Amino acid sequence: MDSLTVCKALADDTRLCVLLLLLEQGELCVCDLMNVLMLSQPKISRHLAMLRSAGLVSNERRGQWMYYRLDPKLPAWVTSMLQAATQGYVARMQKFISSCDNRGRPCC
Repeated sequence: MDSLTVCKALADDTRLCVLLLLLEQGELCVCDLMNVLMLSQPKISRHLAMLRSAGLVSNERRGQWMYYRLDPKLPAWVTSMLQAATQGYVARMQKFISSCDNRGRPCC
């Protein structure tokens, strides 16, 4: 994983929000991200595919839903970048987290 790949992935607002939500929540399914970000399933899935190909997220199928989490093999410098990016998104992340209705988790 190189810094250019990571920076390109973080350059999109939706992808950055997805990564920060995963950092905060640990694991989310596509339906969670759809509800929180108010985007369609194809749009969310397209962004997740880009994050997966960049090596930033891993996924697991459970029934009809795909669950995503930050890749556990992320280098420490990537995690540090995401934690630093959270500082600039505090208000926005609070809005997303407050829309959760299941013990701090979105819909599912």
